[in-house]
Amino acid sequence: MKNAVPVLSALAHEGRLSIFRTLVQAGPEGLAAGVLSQAVGVPASTLSNSLTILGHAGLVASRRDGRSIIYAADYGRMGALLSFLVEDCCKGSSGTCDPSLAEVASKIACV
Repeated sequence: MKNAVPVLSALAHEGRLSIFRTLVQAGPEGLAAGVLSQAVGVPASTLSNSLTILGHAGLVASRRDGRSIIYAADYGRMGALLSFLVEDCCKGSSGTCDPSLAEVASKIACV
């Protein structure tokens, strides 16, 4: 529970959620900061602040590639959050849970 709160808090903002979803869609290779800024339509300073918050929550990792900084979603952290949210769903009886939960769980393994 303590690990989920900062992650959910970081995602509880329209702009940060949009940035994170864009990075999830980009895949493990990630996106350069400039490309990401254009994709979500936010200025570099706003993007930087949002990426810092997402990074502190463990949702985004960065790496340098020449003069660019590449940002990518942390699929492990995302998967851990989703697992926590559906943990013990329907008191552990997977047969009574919504089948879409299994679909979500299977999509996390895309990386």
